[in-house]
Amino acid sequence: MLNLKYYNMSTFNTGTPLTYYVHPSAIVDTTDIGYGTTIWAFVHVLNNVRIGADCNICDHCFVENGVILGDNVTLKCGVYLWTGITAENNVFIGPNVVFTNNVRPRSKDRLAPIVYTLLKHGCSLGANSTILAGVTIGRYALTGIASVVTRDVKDYALVYGNPARQHGWIDEQGQKLEAAPEPGYWVSATTGRRYREASHGLVPESV
Repeated sequence: MLNLKYYNMSTFNTGTPLTYYVHPSAIVDTTDIGYGTTIWAFVHVLNNVRIGADCNICDHCFVENGVILGDNVTLKCGVYLWTGITAENNVFIGPNVVFTNNVRPRSKDRLAPIVYTLLKHGCSLGANSTILAGVTIGRYALTGIASVVTRDVKDYALVYGNPARQHGWIDEQGQKLEAAPEPGYWVSATTGRRYREASHGLVPESV
């Protein structure tokens, strides 16, 4: 069991006293961290960062001012999150995923407008994916390894390639869906759950 450090403070989403772990080599300037979160070796988290409960931030990550992480977010090793990035609950960010927050970068241009990126609930980003600033990754969507994502990804979409293109739909467990007999409907072979197509992606229906 982890030897957690104890802090008496409030979190942005629960308002309750917190218990979380920070590795001795990590530099963590924020105190807005949820219960059960673990922050590992050589991580640097700046001030004004919000981190929810039960997150796992692995070695050699950097989190800049203004980043918001929901509950149960995983950052694998070598991930750098810049101002303007929000990850909702249950987001998985694989090792060495690359983000930016400026589409026209210039050295020391501190007045450049921040471009915001949103990672919606339950989405997963495969290792070495590159995410263009301003993109929204939909609920439960999945990017394949080394994908270069240059446009918004729909809910439950599977995308990969350079540039990333959609190659089907997936369920909440990441399993590829099969086409149902009715046009515009998809079904999970493992759970039997049905999904219908909408403008923003798939909408799950009851089993």
